[in-house]
Amino acid sequence: MARYTGPRSRVCRRLDFPVFESEKFANPRKKYIPGQHGPTSRVKLGNYGLQLREKQRMKYLYGVLEKQFRNYFKKAQTKTGSTGHILLQLLESRLDNTIFRLGLAPTRRSARQLVSHRHFLVNNKIVNIPSYQLKPGDVIQVRDKSKKIPIFQDSIRKVQGDNPMPWLSLDKAKLTGSFNEIPKREEVLEPFNEQLVVELYSK
Repeated sequence: MARYTGPRSRVCRRLDFPVFESEKFANPRKKYIPGQHGPTSRVKLGNYGLQLREKQRMKYLYGVLEKQFRNYFKKAQTKTGSTGHILLQLLESRLDNTIFRLGLAPTRRSARQLVSHRHFLVNNKIVNIPSYQLKPGDVIQVRDKSKKIPIFQDSIRKVQGDNPMPWLSLDKAKLTGSFNEIPKREEVLEPFNEQLVVELYSK
């Protein structure tokens, strides 16, 4: 299972964006970019730099590596509609991301690990592929023998309401969620400019 294992705080500071869910990455102690000249740097990003930064923000937030992210973009290009919007929809439809959105895991990284350890069922079948693409109507649930694991209980307590996101529904008592529909662009709250990513890959 390929994943990023390097320094996370440096990535957040470099991208000026909390691409990891932990509070310490959202509010880093050092407020400047990493590197020898960070505190006094006067770097101004050009068009390419802005495009690359936006792509990196999306890639790190959803926990995918470069080759996989490019494959998502190629797939989005083959579909009818806005390529940038479809790219976001594909990323949001990943199983690990949906588990995080439902509140069944505290972070996307932990959701990815829990899926690979076979703690989840999709439509009553074990799925251990974090990148599994969900379809409208799919039901995600924690396996019965895994429900007493503390991480699930601790995470679900922090969820408010039964609809953590407009396209999802959640049954807290049963640790079960439903992927009701493909999310609309305005429902994805992260302030991405996906058009910059389209421009980057279209060169």
